[in-house]
Amino acid sequence: MKKIFFLIVGITLFLPIKINAVSTSATSSILMDIDTHRILYSNNIHNQRSVASISKVMTAILAIESGKLDDKVIIGDEINKAYGSGIYIKKGEELTLRDLVYGLMLRSGNDAALAIANYVSKDTDSFVKLMNEKAKMIGMTNTEFNNPSGLDEEKGNYSTAYDMALLMSYAYQNTEFKKITGTKKYTLKTNKNTYVWNNKNKLLNSYKYTTGGKTGFTKIAKRTLVTTASKDHMNLVVVTLNDGNDWEDHKNLFEYGFNNYKNYKILDKNKFKVEEDNYYKNNKLYIKNDYNYPIQSGEEQNILVKMELKKIRKLKNNMNVGEAIIYLGDKKIHEEKIYVKIKEEKKDSFFTKFKKWIGNLW
Repeated sequence: MKKIFFLIVGITLFLPIKINAVSTSATSSILMDIDTHRILYSNNIHNQRSVASISKVMTAILAIESGKLDDKVIIGDEINKAYGSGIYIKKGEELTLRDLVYGLMLRSGNDAALAIANYVSKDTDSFVKLMNEKAKMIGMTNTEFNNPSGLDEEKGNYSTAYDMALLMSYAYQNTEFKKITGTKKYTLKTNKNTYVWNNKNKLLNSYKYTTGGKTGFTKIAKRTLVTTASKDHMNLVVVTLNDGNDWEDHKNLFEYGFNNYKNYKILDKNKFKVEEDNYYKNNKLYIKNDYNYPIQSGEEQNILVKMELKKIRKLKNNMNVGEAIIYLGDKKIHEEKIYVKIKEEKKDSFFTKFKKWIGNLW
């Protein structure tokens, strides 16, 4: 099997952007593009620290992915172990798992975290195991979860700005999570009480591009915060650890990202074509997805798309026949599979076949 290589060089675009410097008061901080994981700003992003209640992002996404959000949960004895911030639910109280996730994310309820862990995995230890397994799957290589809430008086949860940005980027892809984390106010009536929960994420009211987030604080971790914002088809996440000026820093980092980067479509599935390809010229080559990437002004000169096709003799319809590999400078940033659609030969009608048969007789 031979391989054919094509290069598409010099993608042209013009981005009149002025690059400005930015900094934060945080011990660790990161600005990341959610969809591509490109890091737009970083400071000590792999420094492992206690992350406090932003750990609850993991608790929330596991609850959502359990498929039990509409299940009725009856609060049990596990609630007696809760302390710190809470939604103040009581033993015997009935509410859905979805309600608990709202209380977890909007009010940082440690009691909600224990109730979620107990319902999803029967006990806290089993749920913590699930948290660490999920972290590994996401690629959070410097993370250790020890409880579902983030409290660190005994043994807390340790992670990095980078890992928490990966987690939030993963969770953000879930429609239900995105809805919950972006909710400003949630009202609930149970068999014991009526609750009105306002989201602790102040950016939802003070920065118009904010789409969600989670606050955190303990004496060991200090102030921790993860937030998301979207503008002009760019979805960004900011994480700050130990930051006394976190609200302002998050707004400044988002503004830096939106003002200095633009989301550029490098691959368009509706206009995809491999120039100078003769091997598959009688069939149609296609890709299944567009690919966008945030770039700064001037970086367009360093974007290169390399088409790599395999010469396959026994073709099948919709078979993968190669890859479109995208580079920014010498760094590979994406691979997109190329498929082939075999063009059907036009079949002769009965009359055409009959005429040919008659013609052959003569």
